Amino acid sequence: MRGLTKVFEGGIHALRGIDFHIKDGEIFGLLGPNGAGKTTTINILATLLKQTSGEAVVNGFDCLEEPHKVRQSIGIVFQDPSSDDMLTGRENLHLHGLMYGLRKAEREKRIEEVLRLVELTDRADDRVRRYSGGMRRRLELARGLLHKPKVLFLDEPTLGLDPQSREHVWRYIGGLVDEGGLSILLTTHYMEEAEKLCHRVAIIDRGKIIVLDTPKGLTESVGGDVVALKTGNPDVTALAEKEYVLSIEQKEGLLTLTVRDAKQNLPEILRLAGRVESVEMHSPTLNDVFLHYTGREIREGPEEGGYGTRMMMSVKRR
Repeated sequence: MRGLTKVFEGGIHALRGIDFHIKDGEIFGLLGPNGAGKTTTINILATLLKQTSGEAVVNGFDCLEEPHKVRQSIGIVFQDPSSDDMLTGRENLHLHGLMYGLRKAEREKRIEEVLRLVELTDRADDRVRRYSGGMRRRLELARGLLHKPKVLFLDEPTLGLDPQSREHVWRYIGGLVDEGGLSILLTTHYMEEAEKLCHRVAIIDRGKIIVLDTPKGLTESVGGDVVALKTGNPDVTALAEKEYVLSIEQKEGLLTLTVRDAKQNLPEILRLAGRVESVEMHSPTLNDVFLHYTGREIREGPEEGGYGTRMMMSVKRR
């Protein structure tokens, strides 16, 4: 994508000139809150929406000029369930194979292969309405892979799943690229999902790519450990003057610091933090990265159409 923008009716800017390139065999993550532009990006690349300006190319085909070839190249798992719950799992796959023009012998072979891949062979002839949320998600993964796409789009693939089902889906996604011949664009607002699955992650907010790197590179860019204290009357000014303090964020009795050498400097931090009720210290996560670059947390992101706010004071020391 180069300079991709999307403006909806009423002057709503969903995308504001985003650029990135996904490599062959790569799991690439778009990480951001609701309303950041993740689903809009997927919909443009899947030819479900037309961009306002800029260029989108999938598997060598321009999304505006050659949409049919783009659709032949991609598989997609939508954010909302899209399988027919009155049909069986096998019937859903059979219908998808017909739509993609797979010949009968190839279609039947691929159906058995993808059912085995997602461990649904023994439930293939049950109606989808009897599937759990995790089983349904796995069926939709199987459907997206049935016609051997070059690119797979996963829009919040584990949204609403329990932790065990989420782990199962992660295992299948992680194994897909290992088999070769597939690139994946995954959108998520789960930090752990991006850290676990993605080779590279682009943090997107308010229609812009804020930063792009490997998960390790992103967390290292924060530059220190994170210390979170539940406290009253902290001496924020004094803390901000300390050379080891890189950033300070305060909200509703919670003081969050990014610091160098947290263990060594913790006694002085506690002294200046006032009446401390609890303290937590950890290495940076992608949520800390998002907070560092945007001043708010991913989980505080608004629904589509609005933007959340959070105050952050940055101490510019590197």
